[in-house]
Amino acid sequence: MVLHPVISKLISKRVVLASASPRRLEILTNTGLRFEVVPSWFKETLDKTLFKAPYEYAVETAKQKAMEVAQRMPFKHRKTPDIVIGADTVVTVDGLILEKPTDKQDAYQMLSRLSGKEHSVFTGVAIVLCSETEGGATEYRVVDFYEETKVKFAELSEEMLWEYINSGEPMDKAGGYGIQALGGMLVEYVHGDFLNVVGFPLNHFCKQLSAIYNSPSESPTDKVKGGDSVGTAGPRALENSPSQCTRTGGADHREGSDFSSSHSAGRATVQEQNMPTCTKNSSQGFPHNIVDMLDGFKVSKTLFTACKLKVFDVLRVPGGLGLEAVAERIGASVAGTERLLDAAVSLGLLRKLGQGESAVYRNSEQASRFLVTDGPLTLHGYILHCDDLVWPLFTHLESAVREGTSQHQRAFGRKSKNFSFQDAYFQNDDVKMQFLNAMHSIAKVTGHDVATAFDLSSFKTACDVGGCTGAMAYEFAKAHPGLSVIVFDLPAVIEMRSHFQPKEPNDRVAFVAGDFFKDDLPKADLYVLARVLHDWSDEKVDELLSKVSKACTTGCAVLLAETVLDEVKRRTSYIQSLSMLVQTEGRERSSVQYKQLLESHGFSLIRMCQTGNFLDAILAYKQ
Repeated sequence: MVLHPVISKLISKRVVLASASPRRLEILTNTGLRFEVVPSWFKETLDKTLFKAPYEYAVETAKQKAMEVAQRMPFKHRKTPDIVIGADTVVTVDGLILEKPTDKQDAYQMLSRLSGKEHSVFTGVAIVLCSETEGGATEYRVVDFYEETKVKFAELSEEMLWEYINSGEPMDKAGGYGIQALGGMLVEYVHGDFLNVVGFPLNHFCKQLSAIYNSPSESPTDKVKGGDSVGTAGPRALENSPSQCTRTGGADHREGSDFSSSHSAGRATVQEQNMPTCTKNSSQGFPHNIVDMLDGFKVSKTLFTACKLKVFDVLRVPGGLGLEAVAERIGASVAGTERLLDAAVSLGLLRKLGQGESAVYRNSEQASRFLVTDGPLTLHGYILHCDDLVWPLFTHLESAVREGTSQHQRAFGRKSKNFSFQDAYFQNDDVKMQFLNAMHSIAKVTGHDVATAFDLSSFKTACDVGGCTGAMAYEFAKAHPGLSVIVFDLPAVIEMRSHFQPKEPNDRVAFVAGDFFKDDLPKADLYVLARVLHDWSDEKVDELLSKVSKACTTGCAVLLAETVLDEVKRRTSYIQSLSMLVQTEGRERSSVQYKQLLESHGFSLIRMCQTGNFLDAILAYKQ
């Protein structure tokens, strides 16, 4: 066995797998290798457009994962690893990189692309070797490589596609299939390493380990088996790394990138640190999580400021812009702009290519999707709402906790007694438009997940109560071709709907003006209340649900979309609960509280779906 000669050399070393993948765990366990699993916290947000080839993206992601664990373990786990193994698998077809599907519809689109075609599976692997120098610094040697396997799918019928998707297997696998299980039924042939498709190229990995540990010299300039070069290395342009690293030994400096690479199948590449980095375990157990909380408000304000100055709009030009060009276009000082942009780079919102005067800034993939003002999924409106309204209110959190009331009077000088929803958000056209923009952006980002949380094919008509701009209603109509949706909201809201019409209007979405506390609700089979109940007092919530219950006949249903207080996503939901304290008389609720609330109004067969975004969906039927 290829691995056997080096097993004895690894037996006394702390080997770590920086992955929670059960497939990789099983593959490495079967070799007899002893290791522990420490899943990486690296957020896979690398901009795919910065990579010339898919394998480069996979290799860099694997390296980022491994280096994050290698640098974190001495602090969080109080032990330094000897070897950290990182891996990332992607499927590519028609020039697109397919990772794990986000939902069933995404899985359907992926598998449809693969149907009847040959595609490539790339796994990038990074092996980080950690050692201490005489001066106490930690030195990293990084060897990375990739493996490609060709896979051909059979022609897949709609029935087979959905049968496989409904099995649940595609949801945690790159490309939406697992070849080692049910997904093997979809495959006509495999050319290359089968285990690479499963998630880890074992044969190539063993050869790399053998080359590393059986080479006659540890010199950085030595060649390992197959002409691979190995050297002393640190993380390559890691955004969270304290050190800057450069490539040694014939690197291919790519245009438009802040790092260099030279990858080919079977070739390992390495880097060298400019400066030794000391890794020391704090004797006092330094509270990194508390320091992160201390800086949290600075992070928020960095995002708010970048959005308000429209930095992400400016940087959506192809190729990015230099510092002075950005400063000129946002009307700010060069010194201030540089600090703002570099802070945004550190947060993963921007990419910085190069250094010094020649540096160029570009939007990250997430910024391009969610932060440019006119993007289809932009959060720009909600971010400005948080900056202008929620931020001032949150500065009075202490008073809100002491008094248990909203803080509009302290923040804006508005009396809290008999203070209404309309008083807060409809005082003038500018404030109203900002609020509607905020609600529209939230509905656009969350709407699809909410609309597809349940099978709604039995419903023919729906009423989106408090449906605002109609963004959520359009998502319901798009997801369910047999469903017609009425948006029911205040006249002041309905009259603004023309500002938010989609490019392709749907004649199954209609708008009706009215006050859901004062006026009769339109007749419907399904009533949708998205981000409505949390705005109101318990008395008002009971009043509204009683009204919905009376409008429902047996078999009708109500669908709630709210941030449910939940242990799994504890931080998001409980911080949102505090946000409601300073803003309104309403509150967030747990799943148990929503169940009790719905049952008290005659609803049963209650189901909840955790959508993966910050709105959960709850469906309940009228008895």
